[in-house]
Amino acid sequence: MKKEVLVFIFDGYADWESSYICSELNSPETDYIVKTLSLDKDPKISMGGFRIIPDYSVSDYPKNFDMLMLIGGYAWMEQKNNAIQPVVEYAVQHHIPVAAICNAANFMAENGYLDNIRHSGNTLEYMKAQSPHYKGDCNFVEKQAVCDSDIITANGTAALEFAREIMVYLNVKTEKKIDEWYKANKLGFYQK
Repeated sequence: MKKEVLVFIFDGYADWESSYICSELNSPETDYIVKTLSLDKDPKISMGGFRIIPDYSVSDYPKNFDMLMLIGGYAWMEQKNNAIQPVVEYAVQHHIPVAAICNAANFMAENGYLDNIRHSGNTLEYMKAQSPHYKGDCNFVEKQAVCDSDIITANGTAALEFAREIMVYLNVKTEKKIDEWYKANKLGFYQK
């Protein structure tokens, strides 16, 4: 039986931020399967216009998932996704990894999950502006993606680095294969 990675989706989620990692995790060669989670089971429309019917809602998600992935989008800035907080808390309390990219990292900062661990995000100034209760500025790292204490964070330009950190954390492939995958996607076939 494949292990489930729950990807939180909502109207206006930044679909490209999870595209690399979801396609890799859903590969037949992995032990993982991606399932979508939302606040309810109504269809959600991504920034790119993809209409998705969530697999689970916050009231019926399975408790034995293997990672929670929070994707960016403007709804985080508008406080429209705050009802996901009990699921995040469940994951953290049960040592289930949480991966947050772009504005979702601000949500993690606002709720204290990044105060005492190394983390990244769009910029420190932006994170502080979007997360008034954030106290982890001394742990902010100017890197595309960072993994520390079961939490992966990345900025909105780091879909590939986000995917790489998740693949390493979940041991999806050997580090050599992950490095080859990353270089192929980052640099392409031709570097001119």
